[in-house]
Amino acid sequence: MLGPPYNHTVETPATFFLVGIPGLQSSHLWLAVSLSAMYTTALVGNGIIMMVICMDSTLQEPMFCFLCVLAAVDIIMASSVVPKMVSIFSSGHSSISFQACFTQMYFVHAATAVETGLLLAMAFDRCVAICKPLHYKSILTPRVMLGMSVAITIRAIISMTPLSWMISHLPFCGSHVVPHSYCEHMAVAKLACADPMPSCLYSLICTSIIVGSDVVFIAASYILVLRAVFGLSSKNAQWKALNTCGSHMGVMALFYLPGMASIYVAWLGQDSVPLHTQVMLADLYLVIPPTLNPIIYGLRTKQLRKRIMSLLLFFLFHHPSQGE
Repeated sequence: MLGPPYNHTVETPATFFLVGIPGLQSSHLWLAVSLSAMYTTALVGNGIIMMVICMDSTLQEPMFCFLCVLAAVDIIMASSVVPKMVSIFSSGHSSISFQACFTQMYFVHAATAVETGLLLAMAFDRCVAICKPLHYKSILTPRVMLGMSVAITIRAIISMTPLSWMISHLPFCGSHVVPHSYCEHMAVAKLACADPMPSCLYSLICTSIIVGSDVVFIAASYILVLRAVFGLSSKNAQWKALNTCGSHMGVMALFYLPGMASIYVAWLGQDSVPLHTQVMLADLYLVIPPTLNPIIYGLRTKQLRKRIMSLLLFFLFHHPSQGE
């Protein structure tokens, strides 16, 4: 006689409990203060960049438009995890509802997929600007930029929606304690009563294809850029081009190195790398790029730096005098 059919709703927990960083509970208050400072920096820095680019008509070039979108994505990525992390570390409020957990997971994965696409778009922008300067405006038209942005967004949605569906439909009938500071995919999947391997493999393969292909095209773009730069006769032009590209490569290193380390350590080094190290890698991967991106671009991009300084001077000195 057949048993009763599987009822998914019975196996669905109402709440998960996030541990924070296992083994570092004594440092949670310090971590809460550090994360709050980094999150504030990310919000203010990326907000200023978005405001300056949107307000200044001279910054409507493709590079700055992509940078504006990148700043918005960084705010979304940080906001999806940091407020809950700070709540866990400062007050111990570790509970998160089933729906909120998977919503957070979806936004984290989608935002990171969009960010890697934007970094590729920005590398292509620099490649065209330096290798084909006379055709720059005819190649990167507003229509092309819109098409690239839509394609990046669609790719993120198409790739991440099946992952969220697979893991949200797993039965969770055992422990509801997630040994992580946010709803990280692997940490949640391991709590399932059923085999989580299909969703884990999908995550690994999908991430490897997206990031791997983007990194290959980014590397190819910068190889072409370096060839063009070192072919320039003017040393000043060489320095200007390298300075602009240097900020882009710094941002990419901040995004890809911790990200790939976090993903592959979770798969290959989970028995040899301490759990708190794995969790910290995953946390820093989502917090450091949004915090440092606006600082790197704000300091190293001359046009943006001048506009930001002008805006700050205006608010500091001109704005109060108008109210007198």
